[in-house]
Amino acid sequence: MALDARYPKDVILRDKSRVALRLMTAADADAILRFAGTLSPDDLLFLRTDISTKEGVAEWLANMAVGNTTAVVATKGDEILGYVLVSRNAARWTRRVGEIRVNIAPNKRGSGLGGALTAEIFEVARSLGLRKLSAQMTPDQKGARAVFEHLGFQVEALLADWVEDRQGRTRDLLIMTYDLDGFTGHADE
Repeated sequence: MALDARYPKDVILRDKSRVALRLMTAADADAILRFAGTLSPDDLLFLRTDISTKEGVAEWLANMAVGNTTAVVATKGDEILGYVLVSRNAARWTRRVGEIRVNIAPNKRGSGLGGALTAEIFEVARSLGLRKLSAQMTPDQKGARAVFEHLGFQVEALLADWVEDRQGRTRDLLIMTYDLDGFTGHADE
């Protein structure tokens, strides 16, 4: 099934709210900037692209336009409540591996939105021909690690002093992976 044919679709969260999931498009640029404005500096710290600036959002959209990134957004009206994306590397020897990133609005954390979006990206990744997913975080991001462990991700590596925060302090990087070959349609199986 083509990705466009999957969307939009509604999801009911644990808090009984209903959100729409759909593919992100260039028309979402301003909504992404508003969404980024709800995030804390820690939420924005380790993003590969600074979505709090027009230039950063333009870079993200350019990656989507050339097929390096596919993103699904959760919306309520014209408000973005969260997103999940899978990025692919064009290098032939890593073309079957995608990196996922997920970010949820502070007022929707704990609602099940992160899990719903992450489960959705599993289907997207498979439709793109990916066979393995990776997620990267710092070890102190205990909530993120717990979500990925619940979804079946395994710790693959811990890289000491690998990332640097805005104050120049180094932090370790935790890499977790999930083998999509064993995925049967439910991310938390």
